[in-house]
Amino acid sequence: MLEGWEWLIIGVVAIVIIMWGPAKIPEFAKALGRAKGEFNKASKEFENAATMAANSPSTSTTIPTATVAPTQTLRSKDELLLSTAHNLGIATDGKTREQLTEEINQKVKSLAV
Repeated sequence: MLEGWEWLIIGVVAIVIIMWGPAKIPEFAKALGRAKGEFNKASKEFENAATMAANSPSTSTTIPTATVAPTQTLRSKDELLLSTAHNLGIATDGKTREQLTEEINQKVKSLAV
């Protein structure tokens, strides 16, 4: 014999079929599957990022040396930072983001005075 929770499940399924019709149920199931897949993907990316951050010896990373042409589209914050430092005449070799940001701030303050 069916118990209370089994009747509840049957009732919910019956209500879903009546409300949306049998044609909409596969679409609903696909949407739930995609949402679950996206959630799992985001969870794995977050875990990987957290693992990499925990294993990182330092939070300051050295920015690779690169030159950015004036007509080239800037694609990242690092490229924008390097381009700004280059335009202000600041050497970027072997410096961290924080060091470059501080030097840019000092240079801008000295130019504003």
